[in-house]
Amino acid sequence: MFGLDAFHFWIAVAITLFSGFVKGAIGFAMPMIMLAALGSFLPAQQAVAAVILPVLITNIRQALRQGWGPAWQTTVAWRWHVGMVVLFIPISAFFATRIPQWLMYALIGLPITAFALWQIMGRSLALPVHHRRVMEIVTGAIGGLIGGISGIWGPPLLVLLLSLHIPKDEQMRAQGVVFFIGAIALTGAHLQSGLLNAQTLPFSAILVIPALIGMWLGYLAHDRLDVNQFRRWTLILLVLTGANLLRRALELAGPAM
Repeated sequence: MFGLDAFHFWIAVAITLFSGFVKGAIGFAMPMIMLAALGSFLPAQQAVAAVILPVLITNIRQALRQGWGPAWQTTVAWRWHVGMVVLFIPISAFFATRIPQWLMYALIGLPITAFALWQIMGRSLALPVHHRRVMEIVTGAIGGLIGGISGIWGPPLLVLLLSLHIPKDEQMRAQGVVFFIGAIALTGAHLQSGLLNAQTLPFSAILVIPALIGMWLGYLAHDRLDVNQFRRWTLILLVLTGANLLRRALELAGPAM
C-alpha cells in the first residue's frame, strides 16, 4: 500500500494518530513526532513528504477553533513572523532533495533532541524581548530555513511565545495560524521541488484521516487532563525519537565519509 508493506503502513497510521492526539492536546509537536518515527523506516525525503498534508489540514483546524475573527486577528498580530516563515521556507525547500540523507536526519534529529532535553531539564526558553518586531523577524527566518528542509518550523515560534508570556488560548491559536500559513508555503514549495509528487502525495493524503481523528481525541485530553504532565511525557518521547534519528544519521554518514 502506497509503496509500503501492510505492517509499515499501519505503523505509519498509528504514528499519525498519536501525533494528531499530541497536537490536539498541546498544540504542537505533530511534525516532530511524525518525522522522528516515520524516519526510522522511511527515506528522509519520503518521511517529509508524508507529513505535509496532515500538518496542513490539522493546522487549519487548530487555527480556526475559535472562529475566523480571532484567527485573522492573530494573523495580523504575528504578521512579521508569518512573513519571514513564508519567505524562507521556499528558499530552503529547494535543497531538501539535494542534500544527503544522513544530513537531513541530523538536521531533523538535532533540534528535536536539543529542544526536548532543554525543556525536560526545566530550563526556560524565554529570551529577553526588547523589540518584538526584530524577534519576530529573526525567529521567523530561522523557522523558515529549518522548515523548508525538514518540515519543522515550530520551535523558534515556541521560544518567542514563551518569551512574550502569551496566554494559553492565544498561544494555541498563534501556533495554529503560523503553522497553517507555513504549511501552505511548504506544500507549494515541495510541489515545485518534486518532493511532493504523484508517488508521495496519495500517502500523505491518506494520513490526514488518522491525523484528524487523533487531533479530536487530543482536544478532549486538552480540555480535561493535566496538560503539563502530558507535555512532559511527550518531551521524553521526543528525546528518544530524536536520538534515534541522530543514530541513523551517524550510521548513514559512516559509509558516505
